Amino acid sequence: MNDVALRTAIEKHLAIRLAAHPSVKRTDPLFLTQKGGPYSPNTLQEHFALMQRHWAGIERASSHSGRRTLMTNIIHEQKKSVKVAQKIAGHVSPSTTLIYEEPPEESLKEALRDAGYKYVG
Repeated sequence: MNDVALRTAIEKHLAIRLAAHPSVKRTDPLFLTQKGGPYSPNTLQEHFALMQRHWAGIERASSHSGRRTLMTNIIHEQKKSVKVAQKIAGHVSPSTTLIYEEPPEESLKEALRDAGYKYVG
């Protein structure tokens, strides 16, 4: 984890939890529900989507938004191959990764502008 502030916050969270509940092990889930149990995958996905929508102002966010942004960045901004993105995403088939190869709207505008055409979208 490269973000020092995030790492420090998580370490502080763990220290407080371990001090308050000595039976908790370091290998227990990092975040617990109000009932004290681990989050289900669906609940965790919904919480992340809500945070992205309400806290970050990302209107159509989902739990998959960060993954989509990363893969699109790797393919379009970094100009890496789909094979590189496939390995990072952990996809078995490159066809699964190809959905991220869809060009961003700005790339379409730029290509048409460079070719001497006006983009009418």
